[in-house]
Amino acid sequence: MATTETDSVRPSKARERLLRTASALFYTEGIHEVGVDRILNEAEVTRSTFYRHFPGKEDLVVNYIHSVDNSIRSHVDGTAPESLLAALIDEHAEQICKPGFRGCAFINAAAEYPDQASPVRVAIEEHRSWMLGAATEAFRRAGHHAPDRAGRRFMLLRDGAMVSGYLHDPESARTTLREGIDDLLEDGRSSS
Repeated sequence: MATTETDSVRPSKARERLLRTASALFYTEGIHEVGVDRILNEAEVTRSTFYRHFPGKEDLVVNYIHSVDNSIRSHVDGTAPESLLAALIDEHAEQICKPGFRGCAFINAAAEYPDQASPVRVAIEEHRSWMLGAATEAFRRAGHHAPDRAGRRFMLLRDGAMVSGYLHDPESARTTLREGIDDLLEDGRSSS
C-alpha cells in the first residue's frame, strides 16, 4: 500500500473521505465507471488534496482493496481457534444477504484489472492467499484429514456463493454455502 509516513501516523479526514467515497462508488458502480473528478466532487476534496494522499487512481483502488481486506480480517482476527471456521463462514454469509450486495469486491476488481502483475491484482492475490491460509488453518483446527484440499474447496464454495448471491437468490446462496462447508467438515471426519 503506497501511503506516506505522515498518512500512517496521522490519517487526514480528507484522505478518509476520499477512500470512503471511492470505496462506495467502486463497489456499487464499478472501478472503471467512476472517474477521479466524481470522487473529488462527492468527497468534497480538491485535486491537489487527492494527489497529496494518492499518486493516482490506481493507488486509490489498491487502498480500496486493502480496506476491504482489513475489514474481513478484523472480523476474523482474534477469533478463538475452535471458532475460526464459523467466523469465516459467518463473514461471507452475512455479506451475501446485506442490502446493496453486489458480489465480491475482489472478484469484481479482478474482472476490471486483467493484468495479474498490476498492483490491484497483487493486492487481490494477497487477500486471497490470506483467505486460503485462514480457511486451511480453520479446517486443520477442526480436525479435517485433508485441510489443504478443504481450504481450496472452501474458496470455490465461497467464490460461487458470492457470485450466486449477487446474480440469483442471496438467501439460497448463503444456505448452500453453509451446507457445502458442513459437507466438507463431515467428509473430513468420516475419512479420518
